[in-house]
Amino acid sequence: MSPAEIIGFALSAFAEPRFVFAAAVAFVAGLVRGFAGFGAAMIFMPVASSFVAPQTAAAGFLVIDTVLTLPMVAGAARHCQWHTVLPAAAAGMAVVPVGAYVLAHADPVVLRWFISAVVLALLGLLLSGWRYTGNPSVPASLGVGACAGFLSGTTQVSGPPVVAFWISGPSPAIAIRANLIMFFFLDGLAAFAAFAGHGFFTADTLQLIVATAPAFGIAIFLGARGFGRTSETFYRRVAFTMIAIAAITGMPILDGWLR
Repeated sequence: MSPAEIIGFALSAFAEPRFVFAAAVAFVAGLVRGFAGFGAAMIFMPVASSFVAPQTAAAGFLVIDTVLTLPMVAGAARHCQWHTVLPAAAAGMAVVPVGAYVLAHADPVVLRWFISAVVLALLGLLLSGWRYTGNPSVPASLGVGACAGFLSGTTQVSGPPVVAFWISGPSPAIAIRANLIMFFFLDGLAAFAAFAGHGFFTADTLQLIVATAPAFGIAIFLGARGFGRTSETFYRRVAFTMIAIAAITGMPILDGWLR
């Protein structure tokens, strides 16, 4: 295809209702990502996987999330807790290819149920009142990072383990948010290579990126501005609410209403 044909094909996404709906979902996901530092994949992936292949949804989300959150990375680097982020990211990057292999061969419906189950498990853990009271150790960070890396390669929903690990501890919201932003950025670099190796970047992926990137980028900006004006309690309430909505709306049993 010529460059003009590629551009025309990509822009044709706006004529398809599924991609317009994807843009709306991406806007909500971007608000949460900019505000909380996490949660975008938990919102976007369960819903997007109901109308595009999970591989397409994962690859498209990886591109928009990694590229459009770059401005947040510089600020996060100043506030994150490197002693726990680096080992978690290293373990996650090592395990991402394993998850990508599962994504390439798994049944899409089973994978979507798996995504929703993981997200609901995270929510239940957080709402139970469980707290990690100590300072994050290197072994604990490695284990949590490995779990997150597998989920990243499989579903791009790498948040559950690291969110539960960091948000349940004693760290302030600004440090938790920075930890998550840096982890997802480093983890995303490994996911790019793994996804490319399995051929996940297709024409459908391009259309999904074109349709969702503008809404996602604007929403990240708005969400980041809102973070500086909120309390610790409100930060956690918003996060929990969006996680619950994501898990429920992404269940295959609701396809009759969402499609």
